[in-house]
Amino acid sequence: ICEAYDIMKSLGLNQDEMAKQFDKWNREELDSFLIEITNDILKYKDNKGFLLERIRDTAGQKGTGKWTAIAALQYGVPVTLIGEAVFSRCLSALKNERVSASKQLSGPTTKQKVQDLQKFLNHIKHALYCAKIVSYAQGFMLMREAAKENKWNLNYGGIALMWRGGCIIRSVFLGNIKEAFTKNPNLSNLLLDDFFKKAISTGQESWRQVVSHAFLTGIPIPALSTALSFYDGYRSEKLP
Repeated sequence: ICEAYDIMKSLGLNQDEMAKQFDKWNREELDSFLIEITNDILKYKDNKGFLLERIRDTAGQKGTGKWTAIAALQYGVPVTLIGEAVFSRCLSALKNERVSASKQLSGPTTKQKVQDLQKFLNHIKHALYCAKIVSYAQGFMLMREAAKENKWNLNYGGIALMWRGGCIIRSVFLGNIKEAFTKNPNLSNLLLDDFFKKAISTGQESWRQVVSHAFLTGIPIPALSTALSFYDGYRSEKLP
């Protein structure tokens, strides 16, 4: 979500305009608690104006992301998106080094132009949705491997409904995960379910456009890009 925000900011959108995009997305495929509160956060003002840009851009660790990344390594499951999210927090904590490096290290010399802003904003929505699908696919891969190794009998559809009932990642999308596992309790990967397969097929060109634009513009997008790399790796019969 913060990568989508950063890309929109680079396109010249102000916070009200970005909030409107998140509000729009929250009434479409990305309907979720996190998208909803992102809209609220972007709109929030105090007596000095918008608050968000005055918050220091560093983040600590609460542990859950790190524990998940460690578990992924222990079980040998490529939960790359959460891993990159954890490392991004680590990088954000290097504030003084980043300030110094920003004065010494150069980025792209050519500015990328977006011909159709509204079309590109729709690309960002699809990129975010596709990356979200990959994130959940990886999470369920980890649970399935842990269940196999520990001889647990997990109800994956039930887990999705439990999250939907009340937690920070609750979203309408979780109902689609429940349906996928109801149709096929032995589903090896969410990416292979018809609903999610179609969603990725619909959005992947947009996803690739956004990742390419960010790379050429010098915008860090570790989550969006690692999700795409995982997708391309997973669909490859042979890897180098």
